[in-house]
Amino acid sequence: MNLIKQTIYGFLAVIAAVGIWVFYVPSAAPFLERAGVYDVLGLEPPEVSSAGGQGRGFGGGAAQVVTAEAREGQSNDRVSAIGDGRAVRSVTVRSEATGMIRQLAVAPGSYVEQDALLAQLDDDAQRIALERARLLVVDASTDLDRLRQLGASGAVSEVQIRAAELALRTAELEVEQAQFELQQRRITAPIAGWTGILEVEQGDRISAQDTIAVIADRSSIEIDFRVPERFIGALSIGMAMEVTPLARPDTLLAGEIVALDNVVDRASRTLRVQGRLDNEDDNLRAGQAFSVVLSFPGDTLPSVDPLAIQWSGDGSYVWVAREGAAVRVPVTIRQRNSDSVLIEGDVTPGDAVIIEGLQSLRPGAAIEIVAGSSAQADGSGDAVARNDR
Repeated sequence: MNLIKQTIYGFLAVIAAVGIWVFYVPSAAPFLERAGVYDVLGLEPPEVSSAGGQGRGFGGGAAQVVTAEAREGQSNDRVSAIGDGRAVRSVTVRSEATGMIRQLAVAPGSYVEQDALLAQLDDDAQRIALERARLLVVDASTDLDRLRQLGASGAVSEVQIRAAELALRTAELEVEQAQFELQQRRITAPIAGWTGILEVEQGDRISAQDTIAVIADRSSIEIDFRVPERFIGALSIGMAMEVTPLARPDTLLAGEIVALDNVVDRASRTLRVQGRLDNEDDNLRAGQAFSVVLSFPGDTLPSVDPLAIQWSGDGSYVWVAREGAAVRVPVTIRQRNSDSVLIEGDVTPGDAVIIEGLQSLRPGAAIEIVAGSSAQADGSGDAVARNDR
């Protein structure tokens, strides 16, 4: 008795499975009919549609779909690179003399104007040398005046007068040398900008070429990055670039290219490029890492709604409404945007591309374009533009 019940339940389960298959997969009906499944189960084959029996929607009628008109778009080749930022001008200030720092006139991280005093070295010996040189000038000048007066009466020779003139000129040079050495004890800023952390303190004894401070003019930030050599022909001075600090991925900045190198690196086959960012709000620092994106205009391609893209084992494809039926068109995706996808394939701008009702479609399926589409079928069954989606 149990065996009979199991047989009956199994038979009913097979009938239910076939019914569900036929209902949700209309293209299965011809296959089941040819295999004789309907005869074995005592069922009547469902009626086929005029589109060949494999293109019906749920319930056997034409599939209701929503379409969107294919448009024309332009692809953008994009190059992304990581670059290092540096101040538009940066100077390392070093001492030209040896001595003790008597006065440190700048604070770490402060802004200084050009020619502002940074540090004053002890200069007592240089001031004494300057006064001595000035006295020698006075003495040499007095001797020269006396000899010129005697020379008018013939008491001294021309050679003596020339020697006195040479002595005066030598004394004057001694004054200039003393002034130069005194000036070297005063260390000033060669440019306006921001100082970093100082490595010296007041009272330190420093030697010649010791670093006093690094001054950076960061009113603009320059970014060095590299671009593949195949894009060299598309690069130009003044070209716009999008920049994002890696430490602040939610910040998008606009910059431009200011310099192109003249040699391609043989190892990486890339060209060094230099861009520039305004930094008026002083939020950026030299040494930061930046993501740089360059966009280049590309080819003109058909543009479809992202909902239209379907996938199979053979790749991507779309459904296009043509002559009242669904046509499956293989496509190659060239670029994804936020609201569209650029493709290559047998799709032209103006085609009615199906974006809703895709689950019930088969090649050659009869379709009915419903309200909300950007194209409707006319009296002859051709899809014509109706409204923009």
